[in-house]
Amino acid sequence: MKQTNRRVFMMQVALGGTALAATQAMAQAMVNEKDPQAAALAYAADATKVKNPKYAAGQKCSNCALYQGKATDAAGGCPLFAGKQVAGAGWCNAYAKKA
Repeated sequence: MKQTNRRVFMMQVALGGTALAATQAMAQAMVNEKDPQAAALAYAADATKVKNPKYAAGQKCSNCALYQGKATDAAGGCPLFAGKQVAGAGWCNAYAKKA
């Protein structure tokens, strides 16, 4: 009887560890506006504060073709910033209107 309980416990520990690792992998860091890549693309986490001649009202990461999250997500992935997330309300000069 004890072996069965031990097996169940060991499986739960293994599954819990796997779930924890997956959660940590999904919780990617946000892009810092001061990162060299972000600075080169004039990335701003808040599009309403952008003072770039390329910026047009209404443009933001969440409605960009490169944005990998849902339009309603607060943050999502972007291939320009591998392994990091951009703010859905952000903007950079690589903005491309989603079709």
